[in-house]
Amino acid sequence: MNLYKTTLGAISLSLAMIMAMTSGVAHATDALIYKNPQCGCCENYADYLRANDYDVTVKPTHQLSSMSREYGLSDAYQGCHLALIDGYFVSGHVPVNLIEKLLAERPAIDGITLPGMPLGSPGMGGTKSEPWTIFALDEGDPTVFAIQ
Repeated sequence: MNLYKTTLGAISLSLAMIMAMTSGVAHATDALIYKNPQCGCCENYADYLRANDYDVTVKPTHQLSSMSREYGLSDAYQGCHLALIDGYFVSGHVPVNLIEKLLAERPAIDGITLPGMPLGSPGMGGTKSEPWTIFALDEGDPTVFAIQ
């Protein structure tokens, strides 16, 4: 019986260790960012994601607006760049805590966007002067994903 209890204890400990390692907010580490070739703030955003443990590939393109529209982003909701992360799009300078929320909750949407280039947002210079509204998009109308 001692061997049985020891083996059972080892299995329980192993399972507990696996659960502890995977219980945190897991995120996909790969991010593919499409950006206009001359945009420096998009490079700053890529560095921001890298600093938060994402493996980022940046692809310059002159087709960013049309690509964004293909993902369902009208001109009014487009951000400065378009990132593809774990089956979702993330458009614009979205803070990483909201990307983590998206990946943890896995809502039935296509992606999230922070339209424009708001001052003080990740990768942008300046000081934040007002709350940012991050929208969720799917095939229907945009909804508010978060205000930060």
